[in-house]
Amino acid sequence: MHQPGGVPVPPPAPPDGSTTGNIPLPPGGMRPMTVQGAAPVDASRAGVAVLLIGPAGAGKTTVARHWADRRRVPTAHISLDDVREWVRAGFADPRAGWNENSEAQYRLARRTCGFSARNFLANGISCILDDAVFPDRPAVGLGGWKRHVGPGLIPVVLLPGLDVVLQRNAERSGTRRLADEEVAAIHGRMAGWYSSGLPIIDNSRLDVPATARLLDEAVARSLTNPPQW
Repeated sequence: MHQPGGVPVPPPAPPDGSTTGNIPLPPGGMRPMTVQGAAPVDASRAGVAVLLIGPAGAGKTTVARHWADRRRVPTAHISLDDVREWVRAGFADPRAGWNENSEAQYRLARRTCGFSARNFLANGISCILDDAVFPDRPAVGLGGWKRHVGPGLIPVVLLPGLDVVLQRNAERSGTRRLADEEVAAIHGRMAGWYSSGLPIIDNSRLDVPATARLLDEAVARSLTNPPQW
């Protein structure tokens, strides 16, 4: 294409890959929102991105949906397991063990979840993500979530007793139900979060609304005094 006089017209610039929807995504994702030592905030009204961590059977997805449903500001729920299962043919079934294929699909799902979270946040919608993040697996640990969502991400650990997660796992079906031995191993590795400084909720004897209230309290504390992670 040429302008009058034969001067070439440069092609239009490609779309900015950092934007989606109507509002540009914030560079680097979400940022911390409060100053350490500030007064407690109303977590039910704050614009936040929360990562709910826990073993299989902890109740992450149930609690996350309940929490998101009842907030006073628009809030989305993003489940990493749901996004992983978007892959149909060639799905790396977690029951077959952890290998390079399952790790690659996990990383892809996490990037997809992180991008979605940033897009929601950029458009004024808070979000809660849930994932079984291990404290002893840096390759697929919190660092990746922080990179994809941003340094303002609030991680909270949901960690009931082993007997509880075994019972809940027995009630699951399909790819979500794991062998008891694997559930016990995952639960044991999650104990590493106790020395992490992250907020931990033991919901062994709590119903979903009570657990969600403790989640609100943990989010409020993290907004006031962000954990170092």
